[in-house]
Formats: sequence, C-alpha cells, structure tokens
Amino acid sequence: MPRILVLVLVTGAVLSLAALAAPTVEMQTSMGKIVIDLDSEKAPRSVQNFLHYVNEGFYNGTVFHRVIPDFMIQGGGFTADMEQKPAPRKVENEARNGLKNDRGTLAMARTTDPNSASSQFFINHRDNASLNYPSPDGAGYAVFGKVTQGMDVVDRIAKVATGNRSMHQNVPLEPVIIQSVKIIPDKKQGKP
Repeated sequence: MPRILVLVLVTGAVLSLAALAAPTVEMQTSMGKIVIDLDSEKAPRSVQNFLHYVNEGFYNGTVFHRVIPDFMIQGGGFTADMEQKPAPRKVENEARNGLKNDRGTLAMARTTDPNSASSQFFINHRDNASLNYPSPDGAGYAVFGKVTQGMDVVDRIAKVATGNRSMHQNVPLEPVIIQSVKIIPDKKQGKP
C-alpha cells in the first residue's frame, strides 16, 4: 500500500475517533433547533448511553414533559400523550466529573436512586449549583453536554404555559415535541 494512502487512512481514522470522542448532536424540536456538544471525556458512560438512545431513534416524537422556568426543561421519556416510553438501559451517575449544572448544560435526569438515569435528560435554564455533586442527597446530577446553539429555543420552551396532567406537574399545555435527535458528522455544520 502506498505510503500516502496509509497516511490518509490513519489521518481519517484519527479524525473519526476525535469526532466520536466529542460528538455533537442536533435536536430538532417543534420550537426550533438546539445543538449540543457532548463531553465524552468527562462523562463517557452518560454520553454513550445518550447516543445509544439517539441511534435507536428513541427520542423522536418524545416531548419536553416538565418545564420550570428559571430552573430547567426536562425531556426524553414521554410521548405527546404523556405515556412513558420503556427505557431499559440505566447509567451509573457521573456527577463527580467536575462539570457543573450551569445554564445551558445537559444533564441526566434520575429518581432518588443516584444510578437510575436512563433516557431522560434536562437542560439547565439557569445555574443550578444545588444539583452539583455533592447535592443535598450526596450524589448530584451528571452533566454530560452543553448547548452551543439554540439557547433562544431553550428560553422559549422555558416560557410555555404549563399545568398538571394526571400525576405530572409542570407539563406544557401544548406539547413541545422533540422531532429528532441526530449526531452531526461534521461539527462545523452545527456551529453558528
């Protein structure tokens, strides 16, 4: 094999690994596009878990089902009819990774069990230091990405009218649908 071809193949493989190491996703919602850089270096399990759901098309047609302005918007687990989708994979809590729940960061949603996060995530609408490790429950909420484009969309979502639906609170009265989430192969496409 000619030396130049080998160099091109090796360079391509290195660039592919770099793209996988710090993937970017585009989340198309009914209110606009949100682009998120994922941090697989500091939150490898959370990113891998999230990307499994992305690659399966799991998020397509789900909604932001919990919206609290000046706190966060949560999605990734319910349909527009507020039926919870089965999400069998769980991920170990990575809240000790040094990433903070600051405005625009993406974090794993979970129950009181620190290692119960599955498909649901939230985007911090403001700095939420009380969610950082060690939060009052001693575990914290694992940040694994940051919005790089579309905080105006997050802000619009955070302002929608909400109410109660069955046993759920803070549910948008008009569903805010996550139409698709996909990995951006060339990160430059997602940047402003």
